[in-house]
Amino acid sequence: MARVIWMVIDSFGVGHAPDAEKFGDVDANTLGNIAKVFEQEKGRPLNLPNFASMGLVELAGQASGQRINHAPVETYQGAYGYAAELSTGKDTPSGHWEMAGVPVLFDWGYFTDLDNSFSPELMEKINKATGYKGMLGNCHASGTVIIEKLGEEHIKTGLPICYTSADSVFQVAANEEHFGLDKLYEYCEKVQKIVEPLNIGRVIARPFVGEDKATFSRTGNRRDYSILPPAPTVLDKFTEAGGTVISVGKIADIFAHQGITEKTKATGIDALTDATLAHMASAKDKNIIFTNLVNFDQDFGHRRDPVGYGEALEAFDKRIVEIKAAMNADDLLIFTADHGCDPTWHGSDHTREYVPVIAYHPSIEQVDLGERQTFADIGQTIAELFDIEKLDYGISFLDELKFK
Repeated sequence: MARVIWMVIDSFGVGHAPDAEKFGDVDANTLGNIAKVFEQEKGRPLNLPNFASMGLVELAGQASGQRINHAPVETYQGAYGYAAELSTGKDTPSGHWEMAGVPVLFDWGYFTDLDNSFSPELMEKINKATGYKGMLGNCHASGTVIIEKLGEEHIKTGLPICYTSADSVFQVAANEEHFGLDKLYEYCEKVQKIVEPLNIGRVIARPFVGEDKATFSRTGNRRDYSILPPAPTVLDKFTEAGGTVISVGKIADIFAHQGITEKTKATGIDALTDATLAHMASAKDKNIIFTNLVNFDQDFGHRRDPVGYGEALEAFDKRIVEIKAAMNADDLLIFTADHGCDPTWHGSDHTREYVPVIAYHPSIEQVDLGERQTFADIGQTIAELFDIEKLDYGISFLDELKFK
């Protein structure tokens, strides 16, 4: 039986979604705007030959109405489309849960005030539960900026740095050496129990190292504490049917470790790709290798670095050759994203966009999947591939792949 290699290029939107106006994101276009700025700054077009051969340029043009400047493709081999999101939010859990068949149709809780984001009552509960006399931050902030601003005070006082964003999230930054990684995780676990009744999607531990703002840098020991999806996902159904789900990166955290058989952490796009390839070399049949490439989002999208994002895309595009070479004849490779994060957009938050849906197997030809009404089409396709219980949402495109 087949294996699925499912790779999420975190934040890789391809044009504003039909409901983008509700989010203030009309004209957001992560790939399109990266390509424009990249060409202006580098003096040459973005070059993604392997993605383009699987239909990325075509699907992006269909999604946004604006074709990026790219070298012509001689031979297509892949199925390509673009998907809109049903979920109410444009956050990481919503996107991942929906692609796994469970859209988020309820409203998340948010901390909407830009300053003094957490109420005195909430802070009192957290301080009492954790034993700390206070917290630094208490505002909306970029993770790297707030560490630079408050990191030295954090080391001096021993107080955690707590902040949020437009997402349903409570984030805690702390120095691994001065505060301690285990203490950071313990703090976040206690906070998660407190904010769960507020319907906050995630508490995120954001460790960093360094002695001053000139040397501070975040590490790869991030950990997400997520609430459970509101219904069984394709991962749950697959593992219940005897399948194996291997998480690479933060996938396990996003799904609160439910429906996950094995997990591997890694830091950086290359390391995450290497880990995926290592599992491809050893995983047996009836396996899903599910990878999140978080660095596209956290290192380039949120930091509003379009050129860096483009360079990272070009580097990853080269590695697609290795991924394809590691596939078995009956493997299915899927590339998609969980939301947009246009690095040319105002602010530093995610953007409401279509996401790419690219599917490849060694014998596939050119297949245009067109517009998909929900990310859940991916989960439904995987469910059909493995002959497991049908999901409540999504329309399978397995027949179009001429795979089964």
